Amino acid sequence: MDNVKHTFKEVASAILPVTAVVILLQIFFIRLPLEALLQFLIGVVFVGTGFFLFLLGVNAGLLPIGEMIGKKLPLTKKPWLIIGTGVVLGLAVTVAEPDVRVLANQIDQVSGGAISTNILILSVSIGLAIFVGLSMVRTLFSIPIHYMLIGGYSIVFLMSFFVPESFIPISFDAGGVTTGPMAVPFILALGIGVASVLRSDKPSSGEGFGLIGLASIGPIIAVMILGVLYR
Repeated sequence: MDNVKHTFKEVASAILPVTAVVILLQIFFIRLPLEALLQFLIGVVFVGTGFFLFLLGVNAGLLPIGEMIGKKLPLTKKPWLIIGTGVVLGLAVTVAEPDVRVLANQIDQVSGGAISTNILILSVSIGLAIFVGLSMVRTLFSIPIHYMLIGGYSIVFLMSFFVPESFIPISFDAGGVTTGPMAVPFILALGIGVASVLRSDKPSSGEGFGLIGLASIGPIIAVMILGVLYR
């Protein structure tokens, strides 16, 4: 019950300020039709309920199982299994990520179907999966994260000179939407679990952090490669 109360307060603090701002704008400035305001309020109730249930599910299921998998994998003493699991899980959670689907549907509409929803989702998922695998490599071999960040973004900025201009903003948005509510809890918990076992001699598993920032480079590069192919 403590978790339920905490989650309710968290959802309320996230949604009520936005609701209050929209209502104030409605009263003093924008004067939308009453029907539109009612639709907004109904949407707030739906979003709040969904957000509440989602956070309960994350805390009860996604985070614990992700961390448990991360702690069990190093015990196998098989680096290829740790890296491969990271790749497969990265692919799976990105395909299920709702933010990725929203972006893909918008781009499909704007491009008139030239860049289909499925192609973009697959490209983004593969890009993130590969970089989740590289993040596991970083943790396994204690590679400083700034080396990989500098190398990854160097590739991004070099590729930006060869990619059609319209694909550059899409690629950076693709990197942003992969840090959504489905991918972040699971991948972050996985990374912390792996790091807590491999770095058990250290006071914290801080090396498990930074994984999302590193993994989000993958979708940017993947969409840029897609742009070169669609040139």
